[in-house]
Amino acid sequence: MINQTNQTSQATLQNRDAHQGQMETQLKDWGAKLDELKAKADQSGANAQANLRQKIEELNTKREEMAQNLENLKHSSDEAWESVQLGLQSAWEEVSKGFEEAIHKFK
Repeated sequence: MINQTNQTSQATLQNRDAHQGQMETQLKDWGAKLDELKAKADQSGANAQANLRQKIEELNTKREEMAQNLENLKHSSDEAWESVQLGLQSAWEEVSKGFEEAIHKFK
């Protein structure tokens, strides 16, 4: 019984580490996309530039919030991790959608 509990704990930890790694990769990807949007803003007309810069600031704020949430997730207990991760998932999807919309809008 102890061996099975230990195996379950290890599987949970591996799943947790893999999920956190995916989130870190996504944060880096969002950072690169922000850089691309900033470059486009620099080349845009004044009106488009203002709109794009506003969207960049919104997305950057959300990205920073997600980075902080990931840090909180990393430091949560195994018991709390599942519920914290589930709560974070919907916010994460919303930020991802915002990035995709901004990239599509400002192509």
